[in-house]
Amino acid sequence: MNKRIRIYEIQYEYIQYLSLYQKHIFSHKDGKSNRKYIGIVMEINGMKYFAPLSSYKDKHKKMPETVDFIKIKDYAVINLNNMIPVPSDQIIELDINKEKDLSYRYLLQAESREVNRQKNRIRKNAEIVYSHKMYNGNTTALAKRTNDFGMLEKLCGKY
Repeated sequence: MNKRIRIYEIQYEYIQYLSLYQKHIFSHKDGKSNRKYIGIVMEINGMKYFAPLSSYKDKHKKMPETVDFIKIKDYAVINLNNMIPVPSDQIIELDINKEKDLSYRYLLQAESREVNRQKNRIRKNAEIVYSHKMYNGNTTALAKRTNDFGMLEKLCGKY
């Protein structure tokens, strides 16, 4: 459980594929955006799961952290309810030190340090969110805002 969490990007085509079936998956509708779909990868139920990092916004200052919403200081947030299973061949590890934009590189470095400071809590919460969804279906507020992991695992297996 001490293994360092790294930051990854997911292949655009895989995100497009899953976004056809699940509304909480961010997608570049036109394929022209240069915004990367970055996040962290953890193993849950024997599968790799990708939890996207979202930019920190003013609205996040007032929002309390919950089991599925984790603040990475004022750099980013992780919405564990939006995590997705991902095949290994669709994961690209980011080499942060090769990022040409210095301000973005420093942001990614800071995010990486903070994610790893919180890694045990992030992993524990991811397991809780996963188990909660699988057990409760859509019967609770948390379950209703969480991706359908069972369906996504089947789609992941078919990809």
